[in-house]
Amino acid sequence: MSDRAQLTRREGLLAVGGAALSVGGCTTNPEPGSTERDKVSTNAARMPVVYLPHGGGPWPFVEMAIGEKSERDEMAAYLRELGTTLPSQPKALLVISAHWEEALPTVMTNPSPPLLFDYYGFPKAAYELTWPAPGAPALAARVRTLLKNAGIDSAEDGARGFDHGTFVPLKLSYPAADVPTLQLSLKAGLDPAEHLAIGRALAPLRDEGVFIVGSGMSYHNMRGFGPQGRTASEAFDEWLGKTISADLATRDRQLTEWASAPAARASHPREEHLLPLMVIAGAAGADLGKQTFAGSFAGVRCSGYQFG
Repeated sequence: MSDRAQLTRREGLLAVGGAALSVGGCTTNPEPGSTERDKVSTNAARMPVVYLPHGGGPWPFVEMAIGEKSERDEMAAYLRELGTTLPSQPKALLVISAHWEEALPTVMTNPSPPLLFDYYGFPKAAYELTWPAPGAPALAARVRTLLKNAGIDSAEDGARGFDHGTFVPLKLSYPAADVPTLQLSLKAGLDPAEHLAIGRALAPLRDEGVFIVGSGMSYHNMRGFGPQGRTASEAFDEWLGKTISADLATRDRQLTEWASAPAARASHPREEHLLPLMVIAGAAGADLGKQTFAGSFAGVRCSGYQFG
């Protein structure tokens, strides 16, 4: 990796601090009469929000022929740094994965989520992986309250486990599995404006010690991976980078109309791997975005972004 790429990555991963609330599995104890806004400590560092690429299947942990080793190593290094460069651990992780869709935005409430091996055709070791992060039932309740306050109906699932859009990248970022983690589903229909609104509703969590992560791929055309998809991936990636770094109004408009971007449908025949970015952008508020990973995967251009 070039010195410039390393510098961009390190500049992009901002320090995050502790927060006044414990949201991983404990209830909060605000003063009587306090409002939701009053619960936030003024000393708490605001968390950034991140949209990261999670690669394909269990790629970092088993031998598999997906792209070049140099590509996989570069992405793995980025994901490892996501956790280790932070000066303090977040209180909890809230992950929006491309691999979970429900009729309503749905949160996991299992205090000890299992792993959901939602891939197939890989070596036996791919189904023996572990990542025993605790769930975050109290955060699940907080998420539902925030969505309700924004007029967004939601649901909960007490049985679902972490899918590979969560446990694969976070096994690299947080190998100790010691941060309470919650998944929030996408909403069926995959409407970008609805997902931007979901993100806006969740923005207060950034001041409560919660690290919000969108897990997808900036390019996801299963038939396009390889040299044949490179040109389309580069065209869409260039548009996406300009959109992410634009002002709030421009960014929201362009993300809502993403399907009109250059090579949009060639890069995302179905947009489930792009929609986590909409949630992240919504939670970003007026914060400007920047590219924190600029690499490739299986021969196509692939990026990661951070706001804040």
